[in-house]
Amino acid sequence: MALLGAQLVITLVMVSIIQKLSPHLSFAKYLLCSTGLLRYLHPSDDELKTLAGVPKEGKKGKGKNGHFEFTSSTFHVPRNLEFVLDTAKITQFDVVHLRYFTEYQWLLDFSLYALIVYVISEVYHYFIPLKDEVNLSMLWCLLVVFFAFKLLASLTVQYFKSDESIGERSTCIVTGLVFLLLAMMILIVPESKLEVGLDQAYYSFNESASAFLQTQGLQSTGPASKLIVKFGIAVTCAILGAFFTFPGLRMARMHYDSLKYCKDRFIVRLLLNISFAMPFFLVLLWIRPISKDYLTSHVWSGMSEPLLTPAAFDTLRLALVAATVILRIALMPVYLQAYLNLAYDRIEEMKKEAGRITNVDLQRKISSIFYYLCVVTLQYVAPIIMCLFFAFMYKTLGGFSWIGTANSLEEHIGLCPMEPPTTTPATVDAVEDLVDNVAEAIEESNIFNTAKYFQTSLQGLKNIFTTEVYRGLMGFATWWTCFLWFTTSSLGMFYQSYFTKS
Repeated sequence: MALLGAQLVITLVMVSIIQKLSPHLSFAKYLLCSTGLLRYLHPSDDELKTLAGVPKEGKKGKGKNGHFEFTSSTFHVPRNLEFVLDTAKITQFDVVHLRYFTEYQWLLDFSLYALIVYVISEVYHYFIPLKDEVNLSMLWCLLVVFFAFKLLASLTVQYFKSDESIGERSTCIVTGLVFLLLAMMILIVPESKLEVGLDQAYYSFNESASAFLQTQGLQSTGPASKLIVKFGIAVTCAILGAFFTFPGLRMARMHYDSLKYCKDRFIVRLLLNISFAMPFFLVLLWIRPISKDYLTSHVWSGMSEPLLTPAAFDTLRLALVAATVILRIALMPVYLQAYLNLAYDRIEEMKKEAGRITNVDLQRKISSIFYYLCVVTLQYVAPIIMCLFFAFMYKTLGGFSWIGTANSLEEHIGLCPMEPPTTTPATVDAVEDLVDNVAEAIEESNIFNTAKYFQTSLQGLKNIFTTEVYRGLMGFATWWTCFLWFTTSSLGMFYQSYFTKS
């Protein structure tokens, strides 16, 4: 209870900090307004008329108030009209009116606060480990994942609401079905090849839940068959894949343009390529024959033992996920500037075309890039945030360590093909105690016993949702988000390389 009280204090302090500092200090605003991003300004109507030789219109007539009024008119200018786009630094006054700015600011700032809570909790629990208390930092992580998923869903739904987004809508549906097929294929891969722990998670949950049902007089072999569970996971994976499709394609376009604009900056180009390739290496770290077996089982020539212990390998895997996210956030201004430069590229491409264009369409061609800046930023950061906080939940709920030490489950789940675990007497006793406590709470209907009933109910859920269950679910969620992260970006790079002009 003392630990739970300390966690509540940390939570209350962070809530107070959010209320006091969020209006004044915002990491989301800093990334957009204090990293030197430049936006392109479209020429005014008078400038276009002067350059195109269009006569300026005078007064059109009297308005309702009896005074002469000027009316804005639409006129045509040559597409190859020569003019120079002015640039301006992005300020807070520019971004507050952008679409999805509030959602972007909330997601990034809340993620930062959740990260602070998680770090404080991890340090605190390292010295004073949890026993039966609930880790409240996991609630923060779960909220961040929920908000990121909700915003990705909101962005994807926009393609289904617009009548002009038939191509985008079809792309989401097709990629969703493709990822459904991929997920079903991946879920039949044995644990000796792909170490995600879903088989052990299913067996552990099934046995614990079966024991609970049997103590209540219900004959059951488990709440659901393995086939149904994996099909449900595959459908969830397909939905998430559809949500990741356009963020991945956008990321690929920004990476392609960033390399083009950083030709003379070797270090930046190197970091950009490392950043793009890192999700692929993260995916490989869960494939046992080409990663874990070589690092934890194979003894190299000249050595007396493997390079890493299984616990150190798990720590390395988590650390590389965090390092990849940090690198992506650090390179975010480079990617966003590459996106903003699309306004200049559009105008240069337009100047190569024949014909004429209206002043409104020309100005919209330039201003729309900046108008959708926060939408693009959300597409960039939401997958990163989901991957990071899935990894945090995988580490904490799965019982891993940041310093590479073994634990009670180490040496290790997944070293050999999974077999269904047998029901231990401790599990049955725990469930029987839960039933007894529930009966006592019903018989003695007072506040104290009701509170005790809820506490024992939570303990019963903890006995059902074991560490093996969390390892399987969070491990697969982390691996799948990394897989989507890389797959969608690679698909976008393939499109940019072969179907667009350099």
